[in-house]
Amino acid sequence: MNTFPLGKRKVHRVGFGAMQLPGRGAFGPPRDRAEALAVVRRAVDLGVDHIDTAQYYGPDVSNEILRSALYPYPSQLVLVSKVGAKRDDKGGWLPAQTPEELRAGVLDNLRSLGVERLHAVNLRIHSKSAPEVLAEQLDAMVAMRDEGLIAGIGMSNVDEEQLRQALERTEIVCVQNPFNLVDQQSRPVLDLCLRRGIAFVPFFPLGAAFGRERVLGHPQVKAIAARLDATPAQVALAWVLAVAPNTLLIPGTASLEHLEENVAAGRLALDDEARAALALPAVRA
Repeated sequence: MNTFPLGKRKVHRVGFGAMQLPGRGAFGPPRDRAEALAVVRRAVDLGVDHIDTAQYYGPDVSNEILRSALYPYPSQLVLVSKVGAKRDDKGGWLPAQTPEELRAGVLDNLRSLGVERLHAVNLRIHSKSAPEVLAEQLDAMVAMRDEGLIAGIGMSNVDEEQLRQALERTEIVCVQNPFNLVDQQSRPVLDLCLRRGIAFVPFFPLGAAFGRERVLGHPQVKAIAARLDATPAQVALAWVLAVAPNTLLIPGTASLEHLEENVAAGRLALDDEARAALALPAVRA
């Protein structure tokens, strides 16, 4: 698997997302704790060196599984988390956007993962924040970076205007936005990240919240998968990697079988016929 910088570290372009380790809806205990632990360990064995997590996955469940499976963490492993949200007692998603809540979120991640510093933390935006509110949030993130609690600042669910505002204030090392074959609304954000050398980490690369069948059932995806002896999911993931050199995948799963399939997508080469069908430029000789 080739690499791209995430801050000051280069990581393989196929990583692992820990959101599916807890129960349904990223809430409560895992369906099978033993398999969840095995998935995390196998991911690292397969060369994954970038894991995305959050304390509010569970809450605390994803981080606890990662710590139980991998602590002390391999030196090459890059742990990225996010703040800006919390859960209610029924698993509902609530905003946690004040500077005080952002700091509490970082401290909760450090505690539950058992580390003194995170490689990067994404500021999750819930809505169109006023510029002055975003400025306060960014200042809180910068203060934690200066304190040594985080090494880099990322953003999630941002539009181009918000990203430009952030870049005027500080360095941004990664951006997490929804992006896949049938939902490319974040293309301007991806293009800006590419120009600035920022890692773009798409979530829902297989369509999840927008309907997996729209991606995995896409006629061209199915036809290419059959011709290349791959699965539709592998074709969809390979498409994301082929869109731009700064895309980093973090497909999540609690299944060993799906983990192997996802990581193998990083080795799937889309030929010119496939690229043309999926509106990608031809491979240069």
